[in-house]
Amino acid sequence: MDLQILKSSIDKVQSEIHITGSKSESNRLLLLKALYPGIVIENLSNSDDSVLMQKALESQDNIVDIHHAGTAMRFLTAYFAMQENREVILTGSSRMKERPIKILVDALRSLGAKIDYVENEGFPPLKITGKKLKKSQVNLKANVSSQYISALLLVASKLENGLEINLEGKITSVPYINMTLSLLKEVGVKTRFIGNTIKVEPNTSILKSKTLTVESDWSSVSYFYSVIALCAIGTELILSSYKKNSLQGDSVLAELYGDFGVQTTFYQNSITLKKTSQINLETKIEFDLSDAPDIAQTIAVTAFGLGLECYLIGLHTLKIKETDRLVALKIELEKLGAEVIITEATLHLKKSKLINPNISIATYKDHRMAMAFAPLGFKTSLLIQNADVVSKSYPQFWEDFKAIGFKLK
Repeated sequence: MDLQILKSSIDKVQSEIHITGSKSESNRLLLLKALYPGIVIENLSNSDDSVLMQKALESQDNIVDIHHAGTAMRFLTAYFAMQENREVILTGSSRMKERPIKILVDALRSLGAKIDYVENEGFPPLKITGKKLKKSQVNLKANVSSQYISALLLVASKLENGLEINLEGKITSVPYINMTLSLLKEVGVKTRFIGNTIKVEPNTSILKSKTLTVESDWSSVSYFYSVIALCAIGTELILSSYKKNSLQGDSVLAELYGDFGVQTTFYQNSITLKKTSQINLETKIEFDLSDAPDIAQTIAVTAFGLGLECYLIGLHTLKIKETDRLVALKIELEKLGAEVIITEATLHLKKSKLINPNISIATYKDHRMAMAFAPLGFKTSLLIQNADVVSKSYPQFWEDFKAIGFKLK
């Protein structure tokens, strides 16, 4: 489905938008629930990824297809590796078969796991023969995707001797590692994270019923930060359910978007975003997004919409997402009239004054490409190709955008 966004304007939004639970928290808790059945999850994400994760964990089939769900691929690889007497082919979409998983497979093999590549070395699909993993120490490069580290941490307490992970070098995406450790603590698992070493103690106890509520997704709220940044002073939007001391790394949005003139006010169970100031066009936006790479697309598009220069670093993991997000951003922003320079880990957007109208934005089967470009509807009319790709993380995205005043057809 292609969707045309007609140039829109909003003075003040009165309604409240409710965003469902964090995909990152939901997928971690779903795996922990499979290991500790006493867990009850509230405000679970309704994203495609979480639905696929839940179905995969409940499936008794020998072939498990997780389509585009990258988090599920990593977490389930570790989960099935320690399911004794079960053999599973874990596969996914054509893009998933291009996303590397060798680092995680090598780590699990070093613990004693039996995992074979079905097609290409280093990539899904995987043939996983579950067995008891007795070894308890593994080394990993610290700058790898945090999902590899979290996958190991989530199953660690059910290994016979627990697990010690030694991370080599500078650690990236620390908030996602801390999110995993915090959720483990919630279910009674003892952990330590000192320097570059993470230790998880074995836990053979049976968890009694425990209800855990998932906070709403901060990655999803990034698009509304972009909306408010592109609007006039005084524009407000209320969103729920959010808390100030979030486990999610993308909650840094509240701080970063201050540079775009957006003020965040926390209430008991919601946040209010308000445009409080216009930005000097000489302002240069500079952020290190090593700990929150998923908001890079939104920030780059916001900066372009405001005519600002923008320099982002710490983006090395974007090349192995649903698409190569750095290349995709460069191509689509340049269609709109931007000048963009990228490296393996950085993006430099030059200052520009004009936005080309009526451009068709390719989404590359990437939900974040569709949602990141949508707020430009305040500046120009544009077409979003394959707009329904948003269901991967935020199925009701277009309905919520329409509710705050966007004109869609």
